Amino acid sequence: MQAPAVEDTSFKRQFGLFEFLGKVRENQLLLYTPEVMARNLIQTKILFLHSTLVLKPDYIEHVLLTNQANYVKSQFVQRLLGPVLGEGLLTSEGETWRGQRRIAAPAFNHKAVEGFVEIMAACSASLVERWKSQSGPFDLCPQMMGLTLEIIAKTMFSADVRNQIERVRRLITILVEDNRPSAMDLFGLPQWLPRPTQTRVVAAIREFDEMVAEILEPRRGDGAERGDLLSMLMSARDPETGSSMSDKELRDQIVTIFLAGHETTANALGFAWWLLAQNPETEAKLHEEVDRVLGDRRPTYADLPNLRYCKMVFEETLRLYPPAHTLSRRAVNEDVIGGARIRASSLVSISPYVTQRNPHLWPDPERFDPERFTPDKVAARHRFAYLPFGGGPRICIGMGFALAEAQVILASIAQAFRVKLVPGHKVEPRATLTLRAATGIQVTLEPRLPCS
Repeated sequence: MQAPAVEDTSFKRQFGLFEFLGKVRENQLLLYTPEVMARNLIQTKILFLHSTLVLKPDYIEHVLLTNQANYVKSQFVQRLLGPVLGEGLLTSEGETWRGQRRIAAPAFNHKAVEGFVEIMAACSASLVERWKSQSGPFDLCPQMMGLTLEIIAKTMFSADVRNQIERVRRLITILVEDNRPSAMDLFGLPQWLPRPTQTRVVAAIREFDEMVAEILEPRRGDGAERGDLLSMLMSARDPETGSSMSDKELRDQIVTIFLAGHETTANALGFAWWLLAQNPETEAKLHEEVDRVLGDRRPTYADLPNLRYCKMVFEETLRLYPPAHTLSRRAVNEDVIGGARIRASSLVSISPYVTQRNPHLWPDPERFDPERFTPDKVAARHRFAYLPFGGGPRICIGMGFALAEAQVILASIAQAFRVKLVPGHKVEPRATLTLRAATGIQVTLEPRLPCS
C-alpha cells in the first residue's frame, strides 16, 4: 500500500509577532492573504501555542465528523463564549451537549419552523410598512438586527420586544466587539493564569441575564402552552432519560439562541443586500421570482420551495461572508491529518471564510453568483467545501430556521423596494467574534411595483 503523502505545512508568516496579534484581535480577515486561500493545511507555533489551520474539505470532514470525538471546543471558545453562553449548545460538550441537543431538536424541526414562518412574515411586513415613511440614507445593519431580534423574541417568547431592541443591540455589540482573545490566550499561556477583566463585557453579561430573568420569571409557574420555542424547551423531555432542562440550562439556551440566532442572520442579511445592490442582474432575477411566486401577498411556508432563487442568494452570501467565519477545536489526543502531526492539546481551526474562497473549489471565488447553488452543482461538491453552519454532529441546530427566516425577509423586502447603496460609502467586513460590516451599510430605498 502506498504511504499517504505528507501535507506541505510550511508557511512563511508575513507579519511580525505584534502585528500578527493585533490583526487577530482587530480583524482576522487581514491574515488571509491570497497564498492562504489555496492551501490545504497550515501549521504555526507562537511561543507555547501550536496551531493548525485545516482548510481542505477532506481534512475538515476528519475533524468535524470522522474523528470528531478527538476534537472538542477550544480554549478560545470556552474563554470567550463560556461566560456569556454558559453551557449552551454552542459551548457544552459530551453527554451534557448530547442531552441538550436531544431536548432542543423538536423545537427546530420542519413542523416547528412551519409554525414560525407566519410570524417571520408578519414582522417583515411591519418593517416594510415602517420603511414606506423612511426618507434619506440610513444604516441597514441595525434595521436587520432589529427585525431578526423581533422574530426571535416572538417565536421564542411570544413577546413583543420592540422597546428593548436598542438595549439588546447595544449589549450584543459589546459582547461581539469587546469580547476578544487576549495576548495571553494567543501565546498559549495556561488557563489558570488570570486574564485582565473586561469590565464592559462583564456588565453586559449581567444586564443580559437580568433581561432573560424578566422573560423567564412569568413563565416558570403558569404552565401555559404558548406554542413558542420557550414552551417547547420548557416542556421537552430527553427521550432517553426523561429529564427536562433546569433553569440554568434554559438561561444558557436562551442567551445562545439570542446571540447565535439573531445576530448572525442579521449580519448575513446586511451583506446580502449589499451584494444585491452591486449586482443588478442578480437583483432582477430575485425580483422576478418574488413577483411570480408571491405577487403582493405575504410569503408562507408553502412558498419556500418556490422561492428557490431567494434561498440561493442567501446561500451565496453565506459563502462569501459567513457570520461564523472560524471554527476552533482542541485536539484531545495526538492525531495525523494529511500526514501532518497534530499535537495533543493543540489548537485546530477551520475557516469557512477561507475554504469557501478556495479557487480550486470555487472558480472565480470572489464573484457573487447564486447559480453556484443549483441542485446539480451542490450535489457535485464535497459536502465540507461549504460549511457556514458547521458540519458533522454539531451542525447548527437552527439552520432550517435561519434559512426560512432569510427567505421570508429577502422576499418581503424585495416585493416593496430596491435597496440602493449610498455612493462613496465603504463597507468594511470585519471578523472578530462574528463577521460584521464594521462601518455599517448605508442605503436608500427605491419603491417598486411587482413586474407585470
